[in-house]
Amino acid sequence: MKWIVGLGNPGAQYAKTRHNIGFMALDELAHRHSIEIRQSKCKAIVGDGIISGKKVALIKPMTYMNLSGEAVRAFMDYYKVSLEDMIVVYDDLDTEIGRNRLRYQGSAGGHNGIKSIIQHTGTQTFNRIRMGISRPEPGHAVVDYVLSSFARKEKPLLDQAIQEACDALEFSLDHTFEQTMAKFNR
Repeated sequence: MKWIVGLGNPGAQYAKTRHNIGFMALDELAHRHSIEIRQSKCKAIVGDGIISGKKVALIKPMTYMNLSGEAVRAFMDYYKVSLEDMIVVYDDLDTEIGRNRLRYQGSAGGHNGIKSIIQHTGTQTFNRIRMGISRPEPGHAVVDYVLSSFARKEKPLLDQAIQEACDALEFSLDHTFEQTMAKFNR
């Protein structure tokens, strides 16, 4: 089984924030394939379905961003799934909005959700789609920025990034992650 983890914070007040772009991408993928993400299990809400003939679990941790690794570990342990079959989708300050970067290993880069996953899995080697949210203007606090909504003028770039992330996720189900990176990193 392939499993895709979108990072974000639970609750309506965070739904449209930059930090929840991972949730947004999972919601779009679920919509494309008529998968309902609503089963509460493993400290997350989960949707199971079939995409490209492959069984897939879509996972949104409900632990808040800083504890995302708890949900990843709980899912791993309960379902006995491999990290090689996981892809994490999350926001990235160091990538401009509208662009995505795919990687299969690396440090947390200051992202607390990734830091938690590394801590709970014991490795920095797992597939990732980093969705750009750009950095705030000088003088603005990063915490306030990532918990703010996207500006109206950013909406077309946001929509493009979400669609491309979903295209990459679908492609990855029939190809290696290295092939997926070669096709979708630009």
